[in-house]
Amino acid sequence: MTTRRALVTGGNRGLGAAIARALDEAGCEVLLVASRNESLAGSTYEGFAADLSSLEETQDLAARLAAESIDILVNNAGINRIAPFAEIDPADFQAVQDINLRAPMLLCQSVLGHMRARGWGRIVNVASIWAEVSRAQRASYSASKSGLVGMTRALAAEVACDGILVNCVSPGVIETDLTLQVLGAEGVARIQQEIPIGRLGQPAEVAALVAFLAGEQNTYISGQAILIDGGFTSV
Repeated sequence: MTTRRALVTGGNRGLGAAIARALDEAGCEVLLVASRNESLAGSTYEGFAADLSSLEETQDLAARLAAESIDILVNNAGINRIAPFAEIDPADFQAVQDINLRAPMLLCQSVLGHMRARGWGRIVNVASIWAEVSRAQRASYSASKSGLVGMTRALAAEVACDGILVNCVSPGVIETDLTLQVLGAEGVARIQQEIPIGRLGQPAEVAALVAFLAGEQNTYISGQAILIDGGFTSV
């Protein structure tokens, strides 16, 4: 079996680290992208440091990736800035779009040449339930993730004939250090009551779905935004 080279952005912690492990366990050669503030020194995998909020650095990374023979791209890196709509700082709004939407667009462009030449490729963009539904003070984030879903569908329609399948995974509330820090114990208790399964999702559960969509077994799923949220958006 061919060993596929997989690149995961934001792959050194949280959900990204779980995705990297799942792809590794599936037999992929895994590369990571981390921000310059997050060291890859302790990571099992090699990778690249780049500030995805910077157009220049993201373009430089994309140019490097074009020569790296990437078979699987997982755009996982993202940020959130919560604010009342009337108080959104345009700079904050732009930063969220730059990392959550512009960076995936540029990295998708960078890997298409190799994937087309091989006649095989998998792209998985990590969106969010907040692209499907939303809440107060999440306009910047929801806008970026809704845009990511739309871009995914358009790209999927364009490259399916080249053997490249492109999908989104839209996680619900996942138990990561960041989630626990933001919500706190009381917030976790409240939101668990809104989730039919009655608990937060685990990073490994999302990673398993990503690994399937990125793998050889996925031969006919493309252009989808698959919710993995314990039923949260269904009730």
